[in-house]
Amino acid sequence: MDKKKKPHPIDVHVGARVRLRRTMLGMSQDKLGEALGLTFQQVQKYEKGANRIGASRLFQIAHILDVPIQFLFDGLDGGGAARGFSEDGPDEDPAGPFMRFMSSPEGVDLCRHFSQIDDPRVRRRLIELVKTLSTRDSEAYPEKAD
Repeated sequence: MDKKKKPHPIDVHVGARVRLRRTMLGMSQDKLGEALGLTFQQVQKYEKGANRIGASRLFQIAHILDVPIQFLFDGLDGGGAARGFSEDGPDEDPAGPFMRFMSSPEGVDLCRHFSQIDDPRVRRRLIELVKTLSTRDSEAYPEKAD
């Protein structure tokens, strides 16, 4: 009975936050690995939670990614569980749909460009547009009949 050891949920969460910030900066795993003196494969293992990140390495990563260490733990409750992801089943991505989207190239690109919009009115209107487009039962975009 050789059970594969599953990564600890905190390691998975911290790894996802590293990946999120790295992609937000447009940094490759190679570049982060180089800055840490590691291979991209080691960075990949950190990001998947397969390998735990030691305290000194966590400090280095936060510095390189220009975030406070707390950023890497944001979204965890005091007991180490990710808040808001309790709906996910055991085989689901612990990061949930929001974090999967935010870690995707489209999510990063959307956030990068949205943050460059200076006019708050334009930002509000854009959010309203996205809400309208995302509503499944919108009168403007009825579902196609099969």
